[in-house]
Amino acid sequence: MNLHLVGLMGSGKTTVGRHLAKRLARDFLDSDHEIEARTGVRIPIIFEIEGEAGFRRREAQVIGDLTARQNVVLATGGGAVLDAQNRALLRERGWTVYLEAAPALLVERTRYDKNRPLLQVENPLERLERLYAERDPLYREIAHCVVHCGEMPLYLLVQFLFKEFTKVCEPCT
Repeated sequence: MNLHLVGLMGSGKTTVGRHLAKRLARDFLDSDHEIEARTGVRIPIIFEIEGEAGFRRREAQVIGDLTARQNVVLATGGGAVLDAQNRALLRERGWTVYLEAAPALLVERTRYDKNRPLLQVENPLERLERLYAERDPLYREIAHCVVHCGEMPLYLLVQFLFKEFTKVCEPCT
Protein backbone atom coordinates (compact mmCIF):
# COMPACT_ATOMS: atom_id res chain seq x y z
CA MET A 1 0.00 0.00 0.00
CA ASN A 2 1.18 3.51 -0.80
CA LEU A 3 1.22 6.38 1.63
CA HIS A 4 0.14 9.73 0.15
CA LEU A 5 0.63 13.13 1.76
CA VAL A 6 -1.64 16.05 0.90
CA GLY A 7 -1.92 19.57 2.28
CA LEU A 8 -1.22 23.19 1.51
CA MET A 9 2.21 24.39 0.44
CA GLY A 10 4.51 24.57 3.41
CA SER A 11 2.64 21.97 5.46
CA GLY A 12 5.66 19.66 5.40
CA LYS A 13 4.66 17.02 2.87
CA THR A 14 8.12 16.66 1.35
CA THR A 15 10.02 16.76 4.64
CA VAL A 16 7.65 14.37 6.42
CA GLY A 17 7.49 12.16 3.34
CA ARG A 18 11.26 11.76 3.11
CA HIS A 19 11.50 10.78 6.76
CA LEU A 20 8.55 8.37 6.57
CA ALA A 21 9.92 6.73 3.43
CA LYS A 22 13.25 6.14 5.15
CA ARG A 23 11.54 4.74 8.25
CA LEU A 24 9.31 2.48 6.12
CA ALA A 25 12.19 1.49 3.77
CA ARG A 26 10.20 2.70 0.76
CA ASP A 27 10.89 4.93 -2.20
CA PHE A 28 10.00 8.59 -1.74
CA LEU A 29 8.34 10.46 -4.60
CA ASP A 30 7.37 14.12 -4.88
CA SER A 31 4.93 15.02 -7.64
CA ASP A 32 6.28 18.56 -8.03
CA HIS A 33 9.85 17.29 -8.32
CA GLU A 34 8.71 14.73 -10.89
CA ILE A 35 7.04 17.44 -12.98
CA GLU A 36 10.26 19.46 -12.92
CA ALA A 37 12.31 16.39 -13.86
CA ARG A 38 10.03 15.58 -16.80
CA THR A 39 9.91 19.12 -18.15
CA GLY A 40 13.46 20.17 -17.31
CA VAL A 41 12.24 23.49 -15.84
CA ARG A 42 11.15 24.80 -12.45
CA ILE A 43 7.45 25.07 -11.64
CA PRO A 44 7.36 28.91 -11.78
CA ILE A 45 8.50 28.71 -15.42
CA ILE A 46 5.72 26.22 -16.22
CA PHE A 47 3.21 28.61 -14.63
CA GLU A 48 4.68 31.52 -16.61
CA ILE A 49 4.54 29.72 -19.96
CA GLU A 50 1.49 27.45 -19.62
CA GLY A 51 -0.45 29.08 -16.79
CA GLU A 52 -1.97 27.21 -13.89
CA ALA A 53 -4.21 25.18 -16.22
CA GLY A 54 -1.19 23.86 -18.12
CA PHE A 55 0.57 22.99 -14.90
CA ARG A 56 -2.53 21.18 -13.57
CA ARG A 57 -2.70 19.05 -16.76
CA ARG A 58 0.91 17.98 -16.22
CA GLU A 59 0.22 17.38 -12.55
CA ALA A 60 -2.74 15.08 -13.30
CA GLN A 61 -0.55 12.94 -15.57
CA VAL A 62 2.16 12.68 -12.92
CA ILE A 63 -0.32 11.86 -10.13
CA GLY A 64 -1.76 9.08 -12.30
CA ASP A 65 1.70 7.66 -12.98
CA LEU A 66 3.06 7.92 -9.44
CA THR A 67 -0.01 6.54 -7.66
CA ALA A 68 0.16 3.50 -9.96
CA ARG A 69 3.52 2.56 -8.43
CA GLN A 70 3.62 0.20 -5.47
CA ASN A 71 4.88 0.68 -1.90
CA VAL A 72 5.90 4.32 -2.17
CA VAL A 73 5.53 7.43 -0.07
CA LEU A 74 4.21 10.24 -2.27
CA ALA A 75 4.17 13.94 -1.44
CA THR A 76 1.76 15.80 -3.71
CA GLY A 77 1.63 19.42 -4.71
CA GLY A 78 -0.82 21.48 -2.66
CA GLY A 79 -3.27 21.87 -5.54
CA ALA A 80 -3.33 18.25 -6.68
CA VAL A 81 -6.70 17.80 -4.96
CA LEU A 82 -8.37 20.36 -7.23
CA ASP A 83 -8.77 17.65 -9.88
CA ALA A 84 -11.51 15.10 -9.10
CA GLN A 85 -9.58 12.29 -10.82
CA ASN A 86 -6.49 13.06 -8.73
CA ARG A 87 -8.62 12.92 -5.58
CA ALA A 88 -10.03 9.56 -6.57
CA LEU A 89 -6.60 8.11 -7.34
CA LEU A 90 -5.07 9.41 -4.12
CA ARG A 91 -7.93 8.02 -2.04
CA GLU A 92 -8.15 4.65 -3.80
CA ARG A 93 -4.49 3.85 -4.42
CA GLY A 94 -3.09 4.49 -0.98
CA TRP A 95 -3.50 5.62 2.59
CA THR A 96 -3.82 9.39 2.39
CA VAL A 97 -2.73 11.76 5.14
CA TYR A 98 -3.77 15.41 5.24
CA LEU A 99 -1.10 17.52 6.92
CA GLU A 100 -3.28 20.40 8.08
CA ALA A 101 -1.72 23.69 9.20
CA ALA A 102 -3.01 27.20 9.77
CA PRO A 103 -2.38 29.73 6.99
CA ALA A 104 -0.48 32.04 9.38
CA LEU A 105 2.05 29.28 10.08
CA LEU A 106 2.33 28.44 6.37
CA VAL A 107 3.14 32.07 5.55
CA GLU A 108 6.04 31.92 8.00
CA ARG A 109 7.30 28.64 6.55
CA THR A 110 7.13 29.81 2.92
CA ARG A 111 7.97 33.50 3.15
CA TYR A 112 11.40 33.21 1.51
CA ASP A 113 10.49 30.52 -1.03
CA LYS A 114 10.31 31.97 -4.55
CA ASN A 115 9.44 28.58 -6.07
CA ARG A 116 5.75 28.92 -5.12
CA PRO A 117 4.04 30.86 -7.92
CA LEU A 118 0.68 31.13 -6.15
CA LEU A 119 2.32 33.00 -3.26
CA GLN A 120 4.09 35.60 -5.36
CA VAL A 121 1.41 38.15 -4.52
CA GLU A 122 1.21 41.29 -2.41
CA ASN A 123 -0.58 39.54 0.47
CA PRO A 124 0.48 35.87 0.78
CA LEU A 125 -1.51 35.36 4.00
CA GLU A 126 -4.72 36.41 2.29
CA ARG A 127 -3.94 34.05 -0.61
CA LEU A 128 -3.23 31.15 1.76
CA GLU A 129 -6.44 31.81 3.67
CA ARG A 130 -8.40 31.61 0.40
CA LEU A 131 -6.56 28.46 -0.65
CA TYR A 132 -7.22 26.90 2.75
CA ALA A 133 -10.94 27.70 2.54
CA GLU A 134 -11.12 26.21 -0.96
CA ARG A 135 -8.93 23.14 -0.46
CA ASP A 136 -9.46 22.07 3.16
CA PRO A 137 -12.77 20.30 2.34
CA LEU A 138 -11.09 18.52 -0.60
CA TYR A 139 -8.17 17.33 1.54
CA ARG A 140 -10.59 16.08 4.18
CA GLU A 141 -12.70 14.32 1.53
CA ILE A 142 -9.85 12.00 0.58
CA ALA A 143 -7.91 11.74 3.84
CA HIS A 144 -7.77 8.52 5.78
CA CYS A 145 -5.98 10.49 8.50
CA VAL A 146 -5.92 14.22 9.31
CA VAL A 147 -3.02 15.54 11.38
CA HIS A 148 -2.70 19.11 12.59
CA CYS A 149 1.02 19.61 12.11
CA GLY A 150 1.35 23.15 13.39
CA GLU A 151 3.59 22.87 16.41
CA MET A 152 4.32 19.14 16.52
CA PRO A 153 8.05 18.40 16.21
CA LEU A 154 8.99 16.52 13.06
CA TYR A 155 10.18 13.40 14.83
CA LEU A 156 6.88 13.07 16.74
CA LEU A 157 4.84 13.60 13.60
CA VAL A 158 6.83 10.96 11.72
CA GLN A 159 6.60 8.56 14.67
CA PHE A 160 2.82 9.05 14.92
CA LEU A 161 2.24 8.54 11.19
CA PHE A 162 4.53 5.52 11.12
CA LYS A 163 2.50 3.87 13.90
CA GLU A 164 -0.84 4.75 12.29
CA PHE A 165 0.25 3.50 8.88
CA THR A 166 1.62 0.23 10.21
CA LYS A 167 -1.70 -0.41 11.99
CA VAL A 168 -3.48 -0.10 8.65
CA CYS A 169 -0.85 -1.87 6.60
CA GLU A 170 0.86 -4.42 8.84
CA PRO A 171 1.52 -6.96 6.06
CA CYS A 172 2.95 -4.15 3.90
CA THR A 173 5.72 -2.98 6.26
